[in-house]
Amino acid sequence: MSRKSLIITVLLSLLAGRGYSQIISDNGKLLKTVAERGQAEVVIKVRGFDDIRRLSRDYSIRSAGENEVSLLLSPLTAGLFVSEGRSYLLREEPVIKGERTAVSMAEAMEWDTYPTFTQYDSILRSFASLYPSLCRLDTIGMSVNGKAVFVLKISDNCQTDEPEPEVFYSSSIHGDETGGFILMLRLADYLLRNYGAGNRVTSLVDNLEIWINPLANPDGTYRNGDAISSPVRFNAAGYDLNRNFPDPEGPQVTRQKETVDMMRFMSERRFVLSANFHSGEEVVNYPWDRWPYEHADEDWFYTISREWADTVHLHSQAGYMDYLDNGVTRGYNWYPINGGRQDYVTYNLHGREVTVELDEDYITPASELDDLWESNYRSMLGYLENALYGIRGIVTDKYTGKPVPASVSVDGHDKDNSHVLCDTATGVFTRLISEGLYNLKLSASGYRDTVISSVNVVEGVQTGIDIQMTPLVKPPDPEKILTPFFYPNPCRGEVNVFLPEGLDGTVDVRVFDLSGRLVLRSVAEMVENEPLKLVLSGLGEGEYIILFTGLSTGRSATGKVVIVML
Repeated sequence: MSRKSLIITVLLSLLAGRGYSQIISDNGKLLKTVAERGQAEVVIKVRGFDDIRRLSRDYSIRSAGENEVSLLLSPLTAGLFVSEGRSYLLREEPVIKGERTAVSMAEAMEWDTYPTFTQYDSILRSFASLYPSLCRLDTIGMSVNGKAVFVLKISDNCQTDEPEPEVFYSSSIHGDETGGFILMLRLADYLLRNYGAGNRVTSLVDNLEIWINPLANPDGTYRNGDAISSPVRFNAAGYDLNRNFPDPEGPQVTRQKETVDMMRFMSERRFVLSANFHSGEEVVNYPWDRWPYEHADEDWFYTISREWADTVHLHSQAGYMDYLDNGVTRGYNWYPINGGRQDYVTYNLHGREVTVELDEDYITPASELDDLWESNYRSMLGYLENALYGIRGIVTDKYTGKPVPASVSVDGHDKDNSHVLCDTATGVFTRLISEGLYNLKLSASGYRDTVISSVNVVEGVQTGIDIQMTPLVKPPDPEKILTPFFYPNPCRGEVNVFLPEGLDGTVDVRVFDLSGRLVLRSVAEMVENEPLKLVLSGLGEGEYIILFTGLSTGRSATGKVVIVML
């Protein structure tokens, strides 16, 4: 595997003897390369970290050193770069060593060649067909050019959504970083073939819902047809998809179809743990990419990244994955980026994601695909096992037993959205965290905050906990709940109501919005055979639940009123 960063440094050193400022930038050749090839790589001098950060907001940085960076320009950014008038070295595209396309699906499934897109489609369909109880094929969406962005779900009951931790592996969001593409296919094959035969694989498949997206950017990888030929980093519209996610401090960007689909998919699944596979270096990169300070779970992130790299070192040739801190880095310490998927998942979705740089060669030579697998597959399995540890709980309503969609934070520890959320359908949450004693604070609309003290987390063990939350308003006895009659309904702020028998005299009236928040409370006197008039004009347009409780009998009636504003 070639040391690309060293090659760039040598080229710059050779040029330094006659003065870097004297390099004649060939803008015509640069623009022609971008037009024909879809991208071009330039190497430029930088003036410190602030210069790198500014460049990162406008361009896709491919690699960075102390004094120079490599930028990958697309048709969208080449013109801006030329207009800035920087001196640069246009890097020639390297010759691809041993990259080979499979002649059949069977040959592709030996995992030492690259499949055509047709073969890739067939391989995934064969997994789902051969292992229907373990594997389901789905799509995250379609690319700009209409190629399917496939995803596999592997679990012991793959056709059912179970209350198990969901994990996600995704590769090649940069279309010309291909090693992870084959590793994802081979991992799916390995899990399916070895289920029931080995305790480690069986435990993962039985206790997790594993989602694998081998190719996140099919238009970039299969840019020129059915075979991989001159792939590019960008999607068909020229965007770097790993700079295209929402960022609280990033520039405004045009959200691409592949990004919108991926955001929807990940938001629906709310993965406990995920990883995004790249090439161009050999290092495990963890959050934050955009901020210089540490994540609340810095120790945990460093530990799981260290475990990946250290496991790799036991099963690979000397010198592999030893970049920066012997194969590990916090993203910002390497170089900052905005709009990356890793930070989006970790900040916006309250998940935990790392970026694994698998190979210094962007396109892993076919002859080295087997070595890449042998070096990394144990780390891939070990990383998924982290989702089985930490704190695993279920939060329910104290009175009804129904799930509560609570926010779960570690008191005195969490910051920058590092808290986690309960699944809205099941009330289940997973909080991955380093060993120690923690106090949990749970919050939910319509419920009293709940604190659980001294939750003990042991490394490599899951701490189970069931939590009941008390609603702000105790629900009435279901056997005593009656149904009122409202008219008109919908109304414009005033509504008449006939209450059923048993609700005479003084009645407590409480109005709730659909989140369970009490928005209005009053006491009314019922008059026999006359409707009760409620004035709700102070409330906004929407749906409201009204609860009537007879103070003398304790009997209740509840119903829904819709307020419209014309």
